Amino acid sequence: MAKFKVIVSDPETGTSSVLELEETRATPLIGRKLGEIIDGSVVNLPSHKVQIMGGSDKDGFPMRQNIHGGVRRQVMLSGGVGFKSKSAGERRRKTIRGNVITDEIVQVNMKIVEKPKQPKEAKKEKPKEKKQKAKLEKETEQEVQTANST
Repeated sequence: MAKFKVIVSDPETGTSSVLELEETRATPLIGRKLGEIIDGSVVNLPSHKVQIMGGSDKDGFPMRQNIHGGVRRQVMLSGGVGFKSKSAGERRRKTIRGNVITDEIVQVNMKIVEKPKQPKEAKKEKPKEKKQKAKLEKETEQEVQTANST
């Protein structure tokens, strides 16, 4: 049965959390493709939306968006995921995993794309601020009264 290590990143805060999914909890991810947006309840984030960004298989080969299916292939690369060039214009044949999550995938990377809407809380004023505000209002009222009397 499938066992995934899921890394969920929050781009707003710059933090990430690691979660392990096994058997029945991992099945909603099987067959999903890179770039798909899914419900966050799969990764214990109800009312969130998360996007599948990448992953790697049991032997460490990275998943790549433009390789279709869940197979491992050797492709000619000149840049991008799974290739780090040593010189300008270099191309090399590298082994890459396809863009579909299968049982052979071990790690899945996700990012939060939508959070639940929270009601805006009214800003509570401190007692000191209330006093200062009242004092300013009294002063402006006195100034208006003196201007009207003259």
